[in-house]
Amino acid sequence: MPLSSHRRLAVSATLIAALAAGVAPATSAFAAPGDAMPPTAATTPAVPAPDMDGVVAALNSAMDNGAPGAMARFTGPDGVRSRTVGVQDRVSGVPMAIQSRFRIGSVSKTFSTVVLLQLVEEGKLELDAPVNTYLPGLLPDDRITVRHLLTHRSGLADYTNAMFEHTVPGFEAVRNRVFSYQELVDLSLSEPRTTEPGVSYKYSNTNFVVVGMLIEKATGHSVADAYERRIFEPLQLRKTSYVHPDTRIKGTHARGYLHPDEEGGALVDSTEQTVSWAQSAGAVISHPADLNTFTSALMRGRLLSPAMMEAMTTVTATDTTNTRFYGLGLRRYDLSCGTQVYGHTGTVQGFYTYAFSTRDGRRSLAAMANTSNHGAANTALGGTLEAAFCGKKPAPAASSRAASSPTARDLTSLPAERDLPERH
Repeated sequence: MPLSSHRRLAVSATLIAALAAGVAPATSAFAAPGDAMPPTAATTPAVPAPDMDGVVAALNSAMDNGAPGAMARFTGPDGVRSRTVGVQDRVSGVPMAIQSRFRIGSVSKTFSTVVLLQLVEEGKLELDAPVNTYLPGLLPDDRITVRHLLTHRSGLADYTNAMFEHTVPGFEAVRNRVFSYQELVDLSLSEPRTTEPGVSYKYSNTNFVVVGMLIEKATGHSVADAYERRIFEPLQLRKTSYVHPDTRIKGTHARGYLHPDEEGGALVDSTEQTVSWAQSAGAVISHPADLNTFTSALMRGRLLSPAMMEAMTTVTATDTTNTRFYGLGLRRYDLSCGTQVYGHTGTVQGFYTYAFSTRDGRRSLAAMANTSNHGAANTALGGTLEAAFCGKKPAPAASSRAASSPTARDLTSLPAERDLPERH
């Protein structure tokens, strides 16, 4: 095991337990920026209490827009608060439970990025080296670098656009199929590239398929093994796993429901699937507490060095709103109250997920709605971020500061960013 992994594993069980409870640890494997000294009451800026009524309203809005159920879990200095609405199984009527596991989709990309950046720290890869240095002949352009993959600036076409052009038929065609990484890359390379390398942001699942190939080439082991040894075990994420190609979600879990292309069509239970079409781009299964622990630990510097965290959180805009940005396998959203949160969104057939933390890792939110292919539900679920991190909205007369900020836009006023094609 790499020396840096031994250092990470040396963290005491007490410290791990504190982290899981949302309490700031006294020490860490790496010191996060600004955390060299513990903050005092005099220096810690006041933060708004989470508006849990607003969180519930966002969850209910996701249900109003087609989700059978939804849930959210917030951790902060004052402890843990969680809310659930609706059902996790439409047949049995079992209520949504905060302990239930689910497919986290593209939140998996942040897990993959952490592993890759650890390998960079260990000298096994270089961010600005061409991908073809490590995987000779894989890509048609030697200018595509490792960094371009992590920032979605490679120009590699997203094969899922064609794969899921017709939602239910596309899904059923791959539900039980097992792909090789090479097959997925070949699907991408059969289409025109979207941009020159490094020129502009264009989200593509292909990028993180190639990231998985790099991880396996550099370690000589599977992505599943890398996740387990480098993230799941050190952070004691006992309900998180990389499941491929098994179709099951073991243990207590929410069932996922896919909307067909036809408005008003019957929902399709999409829970069981290989997710082989995504693999290192989206096949992780987790639950809210583990996602809180992961995003908080990442932001606190528990998994990467300060220099690598600086690289990971250096972002560029993904649109023209000045509210949404992307770094290395990491989204940043600038909320209406001025708070910046880091994490990722996730879409996989039947599930929408949000997993975000503040830069200091002191506050985190994980939210899920058990549907997909219905963008209004995705946008509504994003409202949990505003409610949890910004608190209750001030009265109009008291909101002049927020209104005058060029970045003060409520995320729910914008359509959610898409990790997969949406038909509604």
